[in-house]
Amino acid sequence: MFTGIVEELGIVRALRLLPDSGQLTLEGKKVLSGTQIGDSIAINGVCLTVIRQSDLEFTVDVMAETLAKTNLTELKSGSRVNLERALQLQTRLGGHLVSGHVDGVGSIRRITPWGIAQVYEIMAPPDLLPYILPKGSIAIDGISLTVIDVEADYFTVSLIPHTFKETTLGLKGTGASVNLETDLIGKYVARFMGLNTSIVKDKPALSLGFLAEHGFV
Repeated sequence: MFTGIVEELGIVRALRLLPDSGQLTLEGKKVLSGTQIGDSIAINGVCLTVIRQSDLEFTVDVMAETLAKTNLTELKSGSRVNLERALQLQTRLGGHLVSGHVDGVGSIRRITPWGIAQVYEIMAPPDLLPYILPKGSIAIDGISLTVIDVEADYFTVSLIPHTFKETTLGLKGTGASVNLETDLIGKYVARFMGLNTSIVKDKPALSLGFLAEHGFV
């Protein structure tokens, strides 16, 4: 589990892609402090397990499902990535609960300056938009951000100067792909309520009677 508060920008040192898997070697300093083999590190919002490490580098395996559902295949030697160690119980939860299990890939539609901030319009897959709410939380490339508004096929977020400078979003332009993870609690609620009919079948329609039966009203 993560918070979406990026600890440092890492550098891809090697990316080895096989037909149904891959392996990433990255340079990082802060995230290696206290890290052991088998620990989890979020790389652009993707939870991966450390299989080898040295003083300044670590290696992770990437499975076929991860390659298919994220933008990690676009990385190359020298690419900058957002890094965050797994949450510890005594850590301040400065962002929101992030699992590191990416729901899909979006793309940057437009970037507009607004005062000291930068407003990003992010195109999102249609099946993710119902889980994205104005003033709710979303992880973009592993960065915890607050949604401003949701439109028909995109949503907007605002980056303060610190986030723009200290994460990969400040390095990306229009058309760039981003990993998206919608709010964890919202997904569990939606599944329980049977709102996603592609996942939960044969559930009653949402109604006042259904809510009353399950103790919501």
